[in-house]
Amino acid sequence: MPGGRLTQQERQQIALGLADGLAYAEIARRLERPTSTVTREVTRNGGPTAYRADLAHRATERRAHRRRQAAPRGGEAPAQAYGRDAEAVREYEETFTTVLIQTGTPKMMARVLTCLYTSDAGSLTAAELVQRLRVSPASISKAIAFLESQGLVRRERDERRRERYVADNDVWYQSMIASARGTTQLAETAREGVHVLGRDTPAAVRLENIARFLDFVSESIARAADQAREILHTQPETTSDGSGTP
Repeated sequence: MPGGRLTQQERQQIALGLADGLAYAEIARRLERPTSTVTREVTRNGGPTAYRADLAHRATERRAHRRRQAAPRGGEAPAQAYGRDAEAVREYEETFTTVLIQTGTPKMMARVLTCLYTSDAGSLTAAELVQRLRVSPASISKAIAFLESQGLVRRERDERRRERYVADNDVWYQSMIASARGTTQLAETAREGVHVLGRDTPAAVRLENIARFLDFVSESIARAADQAREILHTQPETTSDGSGTP
């Protein structure tokens, strides 16, 4: 199985596979690459409908150039906990950030969230975020303010009285509930139009159907979030050799 970075020819094969409607797994099989490699490549380069092999190749070269410029003196990346592969971690963080951006999260806010989600402590100080992301304290402050307003992070003080930003286990639950509330509000607004436009008119019928659809979606999201909430607090089972299993 080939290793290392994707070549330009492999990227062209990915583009052709996407154009033919092939699944990521099938494209990966033909390239003799892990499916995760193809998924990551497509996700951070525009998605399946916008992926372009030449643009993806140039973007990868630019990212590699920026990393070389930002590399610590001595050329060595900071040591990773638990023996992790630093390059694999960095690529995963890029992928996670890209997916968050594609779901509508602003870029800097997505970068901060990724740092918090992938830290073992689930929390970081402003100084730690500045160091990891190589941005100004003002950028971090603005991102945290936005994320707080969305209920995605909270602040707390550690034993040294430093302010830490936390993305705890309930963040996804709160996010889903907020999404359900927003969908409910949209349904209510659509239903108001039924009375304004006249119940038996084509426009009113359309709005009523939209409202009914959104009601169902909102109720389903809230119900599923409540039922699955405990999953967020599940601890991995410990095997006899001390390793964890989901």
